[in-house]
Order: sequence, then structure tokens, then C-alpha cells
Amino acid sequence: MSALLTGTPLAGRVAVVSGASSGMGAATAVRLASLGARVVLLARRKERLDDLVATIEADGGSALALAVDVTDRKAVQAAARQVADRYGRADLVFNNAGVQLISGIEELKVDDWQRQIDLNITGLMNVLAAFLPHLTQSAAEGGPADLINTSSIAATRILEKFSVYSGTKAYISHLTRLLRVELGPKMVRVATIEPGMVDTELPDHVTDPDASALMAGLIRDIDVLQGADIAETVAFMAAVPRHVNLTEITVLPTAQAV
Repeated sequence: MSALLTGTPLAGRVAVVSGASSGMGAATAVRLASLGARVVLLARRKERLDDLVATIEADGGSALALAVDVTDRKAVQAAARQVADRYGRADLVFNNAGVQLISGIEELKVDDWQRQIDLNITGLMNVLAAFLPHLTQSAAEGGPADLINTSSIAATRILEKFSVYSGTKAYISHLTRLLRVELGPKMVRVATIEPGMVDTELPDHVTDPDASALMAGLIRDIDVLQGADIAETVAFMAAVPRHVNLTEITVLPTAQAV
């Protein structure tokens, strides 16, 4: 996707991106920084985060790398305090960390089930708990405040062997709708982005041959989404006027039918 936004519409904002070490998270962190935001990068892989900070700073931006496992609630809370000390409160949170592990339910890959629940649900809730006070304070003082959660088209599509992964993403999509009931009246914008097939490392985690073949076929046969496409979408959602909340955005490759 060509850059749609110009200038620095996010100047003065503090953006937190989880799952920032690769893929959609990394691309979004770079794009938000290029549009003027000071960006905080959360992920486990410190070397990748440090490289990303160097890239952002070389382009004139400002970024802080915090090596954090978002499934560790205390670590995420400590990160929120570090953000406040370095930049002040965060007013844009891209709650993006996740993992995709596909298997037939009768295979009973319970460790894979738990890993997805821990990261996709518990990790997301830990980030929410740590940074929600930042967002509500920003909104109360008349500033912008955005919580953008990464879901997936798997939240609504019925795909064989995707049961647990799809269940975690359905949780995220519906949670976001419910959060708006409480936070929208307080001027905190809450949104979810539901991408289709994106060319990231996420499919590399998939070991099921049927699911792997499905994803490999899409990447081979159609012009799938890139991390930059998601980054521009997230940036646009955050850049619109404060009274406008783009609540649920499904982003598909034009040629993707499933």
C-alpha cells in the first residue's frame, strides 16, 4: 500500500506497539514513528527491537525498546511505568501480540491451545490493564486516546482445524465491541482490525499440513497483504478526528475468497 498519510499527524502522541519485533507490529511501529509519534516497542526479542529502534532513529524518529513477555502481567505493568517515566502517558496502544498454531481438535495439542490462550487472550488483557489508565487520563484531559486490538478474519470464518486460534480471535473481536460500551462515552476510541492473509512470519508457526498448504497457496497465487498495508490502516485509524471511531476494520487481499 502506498503511504496515504502525509506530514506528522501523530506528532505529540505516544504509541505502544506489542508484538513489535516483526511483521505487522514492526511495520506499524516504523510507520507511526514516521508520522510523528514517539513509539514504544514491546516484544520478547530484544535484538530485533534494538535494530528497529536504530531504523526509526536513523529516520529522525523516537523509539524505546522494552523486551517484555506480555503474558507476564508484572513485567507489562513495569513496562507501563517505564513508558510514563520516559515519554509520559501512552495515548495510542496497538495491542498486537499473537500466535497462530493450527491443529485438529482431536489431536489434543493442549500445549498449543494453552500457548494461544496465554498470548492471544491473557497477553492482550495484560497490555490493556497496564495502559488503560494512560488512555483514560489522556481522554479525560481532552487528548486523543486509541486502543486498537489485532484480531483476524478467523474470528468469523469457519475454518477446519482453526478452532482454538479462531476462538481466541473471536474473543478479541467481541471484547472490543463490549469495551466500546464502557470506554466510548469517555472518549477512548476502541477498535479492532481483522486482517486476512498477511505475508508475515506468523504462518511459519503453523505445522499442520492442510493449514500450511492453504496459506502457502494464498501467498503463491494472490497478491497478499504486507505489513505496510496493516501499518497504514492502523495509522489512519489513529489519525482521524477525535470524535471519529473506526471500530471494526476487515482488511483482505482483494483476491482472497476464504
